[in-house]
Amino acid sequence: MAPNDRCEAKPVGQAGDKSARPGGGEPRSTGGQTLVAARGSQLYPTRAVAEARNGLSLSKTFILDTNVLLHDPSALFAFEEHEVVVPIYVIEEIDKFKRDANELGRSAREVGRRLDELRKQGSIAEGINLDSGGHLRVAFTNKTLPPQMADGNNTVDSRILSVAMENKERSNGAGPTILVTKDVNLRIRATALGLEAEDYDHDRMEIDELYTGTVELDCDGEDIDQFYSRGELTLPDPYHFPNEFIHLKNRNNPSHSALGKVDLPLERIVPINRYKDGVWGIRPRNKEQSFAIDLLMDDNVKMVTLVGKAGTGKTLLAIAAGLHKATEEGIYQRVLVSRPIFPLGRDLGYLPGTVEEKLSPWMQPIFDNVEFLMGLSNDEKKGGRSYMELVDLGILQIEPLTYIRGRSIPHQYMIVDEAQNLTPHEVKTIVSRAGDGTKIVLTGDPYQIDNPYMDATNNGLVHVVNRFRTERIAGHVTLFKGERSDLAELAANLL
Repeated sequence: MAPNDRCEAKPVGQAGDKSARPGGGEPRSTGGQTLVAARGSQLYPTRAVAEARNGLSLSKTFILDTNVLLHDPSALFAFEEHEVVVPIYVIEEIDKFKRDANELGRSAREVGRRLDELRKQGSIAEGINLDSGGHLRVAFTNKTLPPQMADGNNTVDSRILSVAMENKERSNGAGPTILVTKDVNLRIRATALGLEAEDYDHDRMEIDELYTGTVELDCDGEDIDQFYSRGELTLPDPYHFPNEFIHLKNRNNPSHSALGKVDLPLERIVPINRYKDGVWGIRPRNKEQSFAIDLLMDDNVKMVTLVGKAGTGKTLLAIAAGLHKATEEGIYQRVLVSRPIFPLGRDLGYLPGTVEEKLSPWMQPIFDNVEFLMGLSNDEKKGGRSYMELVDLGILQIEPLTYIRGRSIPHQYMIVDEAQNLTPHEVKTIVSRAGDGTKIVLTGDPYQIDNPYMDATNNGLVHVVNRFRTERIAGHVTLFKGERSDLAELAANLL
């Protein structure tokens, strides 16, 4: 029996056996474990979008709510050959956001531009044929809801429901009318009126199905011995992602194990890089941290995502690797660190001072990590030593994300902490700033989100993990074990 026939794949961590694998659309058996390949990079997460794409026999009509278009302006074209109806009241509500200098304002302006382009092609009241084979129109109605359902404090929602009701009556059973909204209460009201209602999330990835970057392989002991002696092992199957990590375990003796990484071009498992002296004094305490350091120190991997609960060492490892690369190896000019500004609890309001002084309270977690890596004692801190030494030397730079648009950032080790609070569009803006020789590290915990418009499934961090997992210049690790303290670990698990 060949070595690659003796290893059996097992899912690791949260991904379970639901984690999509690359290579095709059909399941493939690997020693009793079925791995299902992803359909390219496209997901089929929400029934409303999925049914539209699957081309079911009955033509459907999708009524879009305001929050759907503000969340994703391209939702206008997401329903393939089916009919999309935008109530005129939705456009009026979107118009209120167009002057906002934030993500909602950008989406509102984008919706307006796209509808205006369609308007030039014909009458949007009668409907415009879309390139996907679908049909889009703008509608209004004189129909009113039953008096018991009318909500004078939420008249826009009531009018959207009226448009959906009228469309359902006119269709006369020719096809279902489905209200698509991210408003939970509106979906409940629609269902009470006898309407179908669905959530919208074009790129939704359930958090417990998120790619972990790691897979376990149960092998014979001789295979692990061969891995140590030869420094490689034949990959048991090609259904792996680039830079995916492998935990080889002896099926008869679980303590006999090895850690490796997938080398897809050679179809081999190779050992991970070990750093005997640590990275800026930091040594990994568990296998996931070992995997993370391998990615953070690999100059061929330009995009790294680290996901994990509080205390798993995501930010500390990233900063340590960045400082090592900038000071010890000179690969990068400096370490650029940033994080989105979202308060926990009640906002303190405007802060006085310069940009640096305003930013200081938000960046204090970064400063704490840097001073920990510098090994400063209390006496040294009292004597005036701090992270500012690295800032003054040009090795470390703290940058607010507010001013990043339009910049080009070459030859820098860029760390974006708390990336789960960023939208997919904001993450795209940040990553597209990377110039030649720049490495970007995104860290965060999808379960700790302070942005009121994001959740664990649609934030920018999860979006990047999902989209970049098939790219050879990207890598991902989910860290599970907290190392900050016993108390922090208990809090993360129990509260």
